[in-house]
Amino acid sequence: MKLDSNNHSVFLLYYHLVLVVKYRRNVFDDDMSDYAKDMFIRLS
Repeated sequence: MKLDSNNHSVFLLYYHLVLVVKYRRNVFDDDMSDYAKDMFIRLS
């Protein structure tokens, strides 16, 4: 667990992403899901 810090505080931040689509059907297949996970990890 890596804690971030600055001069006055120490913190640990988590993100929870919820994607809501208009019609309930399979929008993301396995390839698209894996790509999105890799991009989110790389951006964080």
